[in-house]
Amino acid sequence: MSFLQLIQVFIYLDVKLKARNDILVKGITTFFFSILIGQLSFAQQKPQFTQYVLNNFILNPAIAGIENYVDLKAGYRAQWQGLAGAPVTSYISIHAPIGKKFLYGTSTSVPQGGGSNPNSRSYLQNYMASEPHHGVGFTMVSDKAGPISRTDMNLNYAYHIGITEQLNFSVGLAAGISKIFLDRSGLVFENPSDLAIGNGNYDNFKPDMSAGIWLYGPRFFAGASAQQLLRSPIGFSDDPVSYDQGRKVPHVFVTAGYKVYLGDDFAAIPSAMLKMVTPVPPSIDVNLKLAYKDRFWLGGSYRKDDALAGMAGFNLGSFMNIGYSYDLTTSGLNTVSNGSHEIILGIFLNNRYKVSCPQKSW
Repeated sequence: MSFLQLIQVFIYLDVKLKARNDILVKGITTFFFSILIGQLSFAQQKPQFTQYVLNNFILNPAIAGIENYVDLKAGYRAQWQGLAGAPVTSYISIHAPIGKKFLYGTSTSVPQGGGSNPNSRSYLQNYMASEPHHGVGFTMVSDKAGPISRTDMNLNYAYHIGITEQLNFSVGLAAGISKIFLDRSGLVFENPSDLAIGNGNYDNFKPDMSAGIWLYGPRFFAGASAQQLLRSPIGFSDDPVSYDQGRKVPHVFVTAGYKVYLGDDFAAIPSAMLKMVTPVPPSIDVNLKLAYKDRFWLGGSYRKDDALAGMAGFNLGSFMNIGYSYDLTTSGLNTVSNGSHEIILGIFLNNRYKVSCPQKSW
């Protein structure tokens, strides 16, 4: 059970028992919230995304600057609809390349003829590894579940280099701050001055750091990243005894995908992600995206012991793309959840070569 699932159980109990105002109910609430805070050290602490394959940059800083334009994306995820206080996640990300050879092009570094279709077999014949270049970016992710909300802001840097004629490798770092906020007004305790959460709403600011690597070519990608490397303490009180109630734990993401050309206009892109957060069991996502030219795509996803999802999206000229997914909950929460919705809006800025579909990332 993840940390967010624990929050949902807490909210469910709070709704069912709030009409009663006796010591037993307050004791149950206090006891359960104490367990919930303790799980901060032993559960998934970062939000999950169904359409990560459309924006791997949100998980891996090594992708910063991978394309020949400024990539701006905004995402919104409403999880477990129908459940009061369910997680709501939103984010904005932006990254861009730095380096004149890559930005302004050479005979082998830019799409010829105003942009080619990466879902066509002919794309393989003209693909060349990018010129060595730097990438920079920024991400801001806001995640709210019940009385707890979290905001992460990071600056990103990556360096890309061609290791063969058609293969690139990049390494990236991200550093920033993380804020966790507790809305104490949404909780009921037997002891209003419980030192474990202080006497009012509580903000917790801590530094944060991530790192990643990425390997990519015309037909495949593979990468690994780790978030929350600093293992900062988590607490909701200034009391030195109770402050160190939990710690952030590293989240490791390993992703890979391969493009299978089905003709001149269609491509199938199977991919998978393994997420590891010690000491909980690994989480596995398996995805399949079917793309028609550089115009639109359909797909599906399976997250072990959690959800089945469908997704669709399209590219609007050389300026914008939109993706939508719906998760059908398969865990025990399906009795109270109507599923999850997620939407991503992408904008191509300074797209000087008028590409209408991502060329290096899919």
